[in-house]
Amino acid sequence: MKLNHPLTNKTVALVAQGVLRGWMSTIDYKAAAYDFSIDPASAACHKRGIYIFWHEYIPLLMYLRGNCDLAMLMSRHRDADILSRLAMHFGFDFVRGSTRRGGDGAIRELMRKSRSKHLTITPDGPRGPRRELAAGCIYLASKLQMPIIAMGLGYDRPWRLGTWDRFAIPQPFSRARIVASPRIWVPEDLDRDGMERYRQQIESLLERMTCEAEAWAEAGTAKQNQIPIVPTPRPTAPRPAEVLDQLVPQVSHPVPDDLQSRRRAA
Repeated sequence: MKLNHPLTNKTVALVAQGVLRGWMSTIDYKAAAYDFSIDPASAACHKRGIYIFWHEYIPLLMYLRGNCDLAMLMSRHRDADILSRLAMHFGFDFVRGSTRRGGDGAIRELMRKSRSKHLTITPDGPRGPRRELAAGCIYLASKLQMPIIAMGLGYDRPWRLGTWDRFAIPQPFSRARIVASPRIWVPEDLDRDGMERYRQQIESLLERMTCEAEAWAEAGTAKQNQIPIVPTPRPTAPRPAEVLDQLVPQVSHPVPDDLQSRRRAA
């Protein structure tokens, strides 16, 4: 069986999601936010948003926030085929493409998905430079009038791969921390200079929040208003009787008086 064959990729993704679930389940997760209604798993989250975080931390959000009506932007590169299938196993929708290179089709598809879903983008992906924010998320936020939520993520002294993003692998039974911004609204109809100004500001904010999350994870100290975070549960499949109730309306017909009298007499 060839590498990058669809069947090979399906098999690898299926095995990888089991390994990832087991590995990530050993981690201690805590989060701090200015407004916890930004959490797509919260019942208080009534506004769709664009969640951004650096590419090196993809498994953390993938593990914690599947099944939350999130559509993730994935590369068209063949290496990302396994990652796309992995995202699907964790309950994410996805769009293949890039907002940086030849991304018109990806932008249009993200706009379509935004009608019913949150969006999530790693703005330095798919090929870097590391922690340099591409302007695609700024354009989408301005065009769609959806707020950006910057997610600073960090592990306690993770192992790092020699990839362009220095991909982070948490040590088992270590700590992971999340620092989330409030909703950031980008004005409509920004010109080129305005787009660049917001790009620089949000890049700087995301980097500061990431450094804060990494320092918090390494220190192991408590933070004001911190809360524990657990993975979003998978939706429960309805039982057969519940499915039947949904398909067949239950109509209550009154029993005629004379029939009730005959029943009592009998």
